[in-house]
Amino acid sequence: MRLDKFLKISRLIKRRTVAKEAADSGIISINGKVAKSSDKVDTGDIIELNFNNNPKKIEVIDSGDTLINPKPEELIKYL
Repeated sequence: MRLDKFLKISRLIKRRTVAKEAADSGIISINGKVAKSSDKVDTGDIIELNFNNNPKKIEVIDSGDTLINPKPEELIKYL
C-alpha cells in the first residue's frame, strides 16, 4: 500500500493530501530512508514521523491491503 494512503487509514494523519505533502517535504522516513508519498509500506517496516519536534516511531503490523475498515491498533504499534 502507498505510504500516504497507509498514513490516512491508520489515522496517523487525517487527510491523504496532508500525508502526501508531509512525505514529499522529507519529514517521514521508512526504515531509516527518507520516504516519498508513493513508497510502498510492508509489514515489519519502521516509520518515523517528525512533526513539530515531536518524533514518533511506529512499526507496521499489517499493511491493511486485505482488511476491510481496519482499526489503527490492527495496523500499527508505537515503539
